[in-house]
Amino acid sequence: MRICIRIALLLITSSTLFSQDGIQQTLQLLDNDLEKISEVGLIKGYGVAIVSKDSTLFAKGYGLSDVESGTPYTINTLQNIGSVSKTLIGVALLKAQEMGKLNLNDPINKHLDFEVINPSYKNDPILIWHLATHTGTINDTGLYDKKAYYLINKNDLSSEAIKGQSEEFQTLDNKVTMKEYLENFLSTDGIWYGKKNFVKKKPGTKYEYSNVGATLAAQVLEEATEMPYDEFTQQYILTPLRMKSSGWSFDTRDKNQHSKLYNDRNQELPNYSLVTYPDGGLITNLMDFSAYLTELMKGYYGEGTLLKKESYTTIFDERLPKKTSPKKANSYDDEFNSGIFMGYTPKGYLGHTGSDPGMSSFMFFDPELQIGHIVMLNTSLYGDAVNQQLIPILKAVRNCLYSKK
Repeated sequence: MRICIRIALLLITSSTLFSQDGIQQTLQLLDNDLEKISEVGLIKGYGVAIVSKDSTLFAKGYGLSDVESGTPYTINTLQNIGSVSKTLIGVALLKAQEMGKLNLNDPINKHLDFEVINPSYKNDPILIWHLATHTGTINDTGLYDKKAYYLINKNDLSSEAIKGQSEEFQTLDNKVTMKEYLENFLSTDGIWYGKKNFVKKKPGTKYEYSNVGATLAAQVLEEATEMPYDEFTQQYILTPLRMKSSGWSFDTRDKNQHSKLYNDRNQELPNYSLVTYPDGGLITNLMDFSAYLTELMKGYYGEGTLLKKESYTTIFDERLPKKTSPKKANSYDDEFNSGIFMGYTPKGYLGHTGSDPGMSSFMFFDPELQIGHIVMLNTSLYGDAVNQQLIPILKAVRNCLYSKK
C-alpha cells in the first residue's frame, strides 16, 4: 500500500511564502503547466487541488478517466486513494476516545475477542497508539499482497491486466471478513500465522510500516464502539464534512463517475476491493478530498469541527524519535516521523501518500505556509511515468505554492 517506487522527489527548497498578490495569475500558470504535462499521456488521468484551512483555492482534473470512451478526468471523478485512507483511522480513533469507547493507551487485547501478542515479547502488550504509529511490530510479509485484494467480478481472474502484478487477486467466492483475515494472520490459531508476521522488537520501539497493523486498529475501533468501521466513519467523518460522493464500496458510489485504473502496460485493470479496506480503500473525488484536507488543516490550527482541539493535538503530535533532516530531503517521505496515522516529511509537510494497483495519491499541507495540496492519479507509477509526469506535476505544484509572484 506504499508507493512502489521510492521516488527521488528532491524538489525546490525555497521558503518563500505563497504570495497573496497575483494568486489567480499564479494558479493560471499552474493550470497551464498541468495541461501541458497531461499531454505526455503516460499517466492517463489525474486531479490536483490547492487548499487552505478556509477553502479550496484550485481544483481541476486532467487527462482521461476512461481512455476507451474518452471520458475526461474531472473534479467529480471517483477513485480509491490508497493509504491516505489510513488518516481516517486516526481521526476515528480520536473520536472514539472522545466518546469514552477506548483510549489510545489501551492494550489492543482489551477490545479484541482474539489475542494478538508479539511472540518475541509476550509480556509487552501492543497498545492502540503503537498500531497508529506503525510501531506495533506487525510485519505485513508477502502474505499481505496475496490475501488482501479481491476482484469484484470473478471472470476478471483471467484478465491479462492483472498478470505480472505484485498483488495476487482473489475472487469474492474466497473472500474472508476483515476480522477473519486478521485472526488468520495474527492469532496463534490462525491458518496464516507465523512468527515472521511480527518484528522481533519490543512494541512501541521500532517503526515498521504495516497495512495489517492499520487494519487491526480499525478492528479494535469496531469492537470498542460496536459499530462497523465504514458506518462509524460515515457517521462521524464523511457525513459531517458533506463528503457525499465518498465511501468504502463500489456498491454505494456512482459507478458512472468512477475512473478506470491503468497498470504500467497501459492496460485497464478490473475493479477490485480490499478486505483490509480501512488501510487503503476510501473512494472519493477531488472536491470531497479537498474538504477533508481542509478539515485536517483546521484541526492543526485549533479550528477543527470533527474533533476537540486536544484530540487534533494528539493526532499531530510527533511520536517517533527526532531525526535530523538530510541535506537532500525527499519532500514526500511521510515516514520521517509519525503522529496518529499522520506522516511527517523531512520538509515539515504533514499528510500521507497512497498507492495501490493502478493508482497513487498525495495529500499534504505545509503548516508554515498554511497551504495544502492534493494529487490523485489513476495509473500505476513506473520509471517513465515518474520522470516525465509525476515529478513535473509535483514540481509545478511546488512552483505555485512557493511562487514569488
